[in-house]
Amino acid sequence: MRHSSTNIVIIAALLLGGCSAERAPLAIPNPEDEAARRVAWVSPDWLPTPIAYTAPSHPAMAPAGLNSMHADSYNSDVHAGVGPTAVDIAGNSRLGDKRVAGQCATITFAGDGKLLMLCAKLTGFRIQLLAPRSLELLAEYRMPMRSSSFQALRAWDRSIIMGDSSGAYFYLDDQDRVVLADSLNWVHRIAHRQLPDGSWELFEEQSWDLSSVVPSDCLRPTNPFPSGECDVITGVLPDYDGDLWWASRYGRVGIVDVASGTVSVIRLADEEIQNGFAVAADGVYIVSDHALYAFDKRAGEPQLRWREAYDRGSERKVGSINQGSGTTPTLFSDYVTITDNADSQINLLVYRRSAEHNRLVCKQPLFGPGQSATDNSMIAFGNTVLVENNAGFSSVHGINDWSAIPGGVERIDVNGDQNSCTTVWRSPIKAPSSVPKLAAASGVAYFYAYTLALNGEQLWSLVGLDVASGEKVIELPTGSGPAYNNNWSPTMIAADGTVYVGTSRGVVALWELPLLGSVAGD
Repeated sequence: MRHSSTNIVIIAALLLGGCSAERAPLAIPNPEDEAARRVAWVSPDWLPTPIAYTAPSHPAMAPAGLNSMHADSYNSDVHAGVGPTAVDIAGNSRLGDKRVAGQCATITFAGDGKLLMLCAKLTGFRIQLLAPRSLELLAEYRMPMRSSSFQALRAWDRSIIMGDSSGAYFYLDDQDRVVLADSLNWVHRIAHRQLPDGSWELFEEQSWDLSSVVPSDCLRPTNPFPSGECDVITGVLPDYDGDLWWASRYGRVGIVDVASGTVSVIRLADEEIQNGFAVAADGVYIVSDHALYAFDKRAGEPQLRWREAYDRGSERKVGSINQGSGTTPTLFSDYVTITDNADSQINLLVYRRSAEHNRLVCKQPLFGPGQSATDNSMIAFGNTVLVENNAGFSSVHGINDWSAIPGGVERIDVNGDQNSCTTVWRSPIKAPSSVPKLAAASGVAYFYAYTLALNGEQLWSLVGLDVASGEKVIELPTGSGPAYNNNWSPTMIAADGTVYVGTSRGVVALWELPLLGSVAGD
């Protein structure tokens, strides 16, 4: 099928939402205006209960809580500080792109509080440097167009993009530099600096070409008739020596020696990797759509330490990106945890990382039969795991029966001495796609959830659950409709307590106004 150039422009506009009445732009209020002030609901009987937590430190990454989509190299999704817990709240929001909005899929923080984000546009991802709270765009770095975006243009189907996680994961290194792979299978290290005129810029400091070991004969505007293999790099993380581990969609796992530039690679046969991975001092943990893997580095090359196959079910569930575990591996204590994709009811799987044999600690059923799926990393600390239910949610571009999405969050505690797991509580909130976060200093886990208005429109809010009881203790409204759907984006908690939530159209910021309550009461 051939399209004229005019049709391509029209298709692009529709795919990006620029001509759709239901894709109204996010408001961008001045934080000092009354319009920016919001009133949160806070449980009157609730008192914050801090959780004892030691953040994992990685010598080649920015501090834990600031450096990646899942907070740290363990993917704990735990922030040591506190998020908003007051009634008086300020809010701000912005589009993910200066011209046409785009989803902000990864949010991190430089040491001075500035945001470094990865936001989407159909023509390619954008790395953006933003001022905190005001969300002023200070600088932008453009990445090449992904093959899935070009396929979406040709097929006139935005949902194609939602099946592609390549390039969405990046991390900040110990010098606040963004490290990520692009759609041409180059790994980039991108720094930022202020120029003499006071403006800011993002610039490439170093790059590594992996296209010789990760074939990239993919459909794109410059390659309309591909004939070879198309593989793409999903994510990049450093080991404790600072060398760069990477994994590709179709099962390639490798290391870039940053000193020499040498690239080594091994291949997992007929397996797909669509999730990020975890790194600790004892190795690298990667999940494919068939098994969980532990790797370590020997003589500069990736070596398999162990493999644990799991029940991948017979089909992809609505709420999952492929037929397999939807969870990025999460490390805590001596454990690594994922979920499986069992047909009737998915299970939480907890393994001992250090065991040579009999690694499975427990297998705990999650949510209800026929109503369970998850495509997000768990929150994990101590011996506790929090899991949300993504069953029934396809994407902001898909068909969702909002009244039928089951929702739910569960807390599971692990007893390693008895090789058992226990479900401690269940919450009914509906957080169908959020990457949740725990604020350890207050004991609140934040989920991006919705309720339905009488007209069927989704009313979105940031909901805080007390980790000890599972009770909802805070609710911060953000907005209504598709523009405020977060569509698999993360919730992130800055060092100053501001919460940032990626949405299908950009990013929302929420923070406390502690003086408003006292002024109103005078």
